[in-house]
Amino acid sequence: MVLGKVKSFTVSYDCLNDSNVPVFSSGDCVSGRVVIEVTGEIRVKSLKIHAKGFAKVRWTESRNAGSNTAYTQNYTEEVEYLNHKDILIGHERDDDNSEEGLTTIHSGRHEYAFSLELPQTPLATSFEGKHGSVRYWVKAELHRPWLLPMKTKKEFTVFEHIDINTPLLLSPQAGTKDKTLCCWFCTSGPISLSAKIERKGYTPGESIQIFAEIENCSSRMVVPKAAIYQTQTFYAKGKMKEVKQLVANLRGESLSSGKTETWSGKMLKIPPVSPSILDCSIIRVEYSLMVYVDIPGAINLSLNLPLVIGTIPLHPFGSRTSSVSSQCSISWLGMGLPDRPEAPPSYAEIVTEEQRQTSLDVPAAREELDGPLFAYIHEFRFQPPPLYSEIDPNPDHASRTEERRIDACPSR
Repeated sequence: MVLGKVKSFTVSYDCLNDSNVPVFSSGDCVSGRVVIEVTGEIRVKSLKIHAKGFAKVRWTESRNAGSNTAYTQNYTEEVEYLNHKDILIGHERDDDNSEEGLTTIHSGRHEYAFSLELPQTPLATSFEGKHGSVRYWVKAELHRPWLLPMKTKKEFTVFEHIDINTPLLLSPQAGTKDKTLCCWFCTSGPISLSAKIERKGYTPGESIQIFAEIENCSSRMVVPKAAIYQTQTFYAKGKMKEVKQLVANLRGESLSSGKTETWSGKMLKIPPVSPSILDCSIIRVEYSLMVYVDIPGAINLSLNLPLVIGTIPLHPFGSRTSSVSSQCSISWLGMGLPDRPEAPPSYAEIVTEEQRQTSLDVPAAREELDGPLFAYIHEFRFQPPPLYSEIDPNPDHASRTEERRIDACPSR
């Protein structure tokens, strides 16, 4: 929009990534330029910038206060993450219209650089939801005498990074459920569902491998399905508002009575979605994978497996974590115990004759310890243990002891 002799007034960012999209995280330096293009000379009092970031929640609910009386209750809450001001041209005071202290900007294009550092504390990821949002922006204001201020604003994106390469997010998620259908006094066989995924953490664009087994022992035709859901939760004034949205889904084959279906890594791709928001006090964004059995005329049998959508993808070695562990467990199953236990090492292999003879000489420094107790301890120092044998030296005594135990068993 052209106002006076100002042809354009914009804010641009120095992007740190190849996609030329302004994306930052806590602790980063946000830098950019305020670009002013004028067609003639203009006199300016000041050029200011104001960087701000906040999470905001708002919704309304209708209330009844009695007969024929209703009112609307507003719920709002706000958390500030960033508030930074700077002056690029001029001075702080803009309330006077004097000609003193004005800066002349000549015809052409002019750029004024700015920079600020985001707080080191965790920031909420940029988000647009049904009842709230998390936004970050830089606003520039151009003040001239006898004219209203010109304003322009441009948002930038903040990602609070979530690294899925952690033990918690690499751990498998699994569950089992069953359900018995009843109709009046008739009871059909159960429907059982078992499901497992390799890990809890994923990034957008990845595919979730679903391992599941569905057994239908009922008399009805059922359909196994899976879906990813996003749950947005908003908090204000001690109240909570929740919104659940479908992100992606898939459908299995219909399963008739007495049939079983197995999913050996059925793939469900995660579309481009916002990362999980877990550290904001008024907005929370969570994800879950629901594996369920659609049962006509009854409540579905469902399993909810929690997900975390992160920003740092899986490392190459991390993708093998679950498979390596499963291979190790299988290899352990294939290893049998040895036929006979190995005998322990002999006494001569551990204690030499020289060490034993040396230990028999009582040190002079311990003469004051002479006594029956020290003599008893010293006598058995470095003495060989009893000989190892796999044959019981007292078989009769052991058998008699076992007979006494059997006779004493109350069940007999």
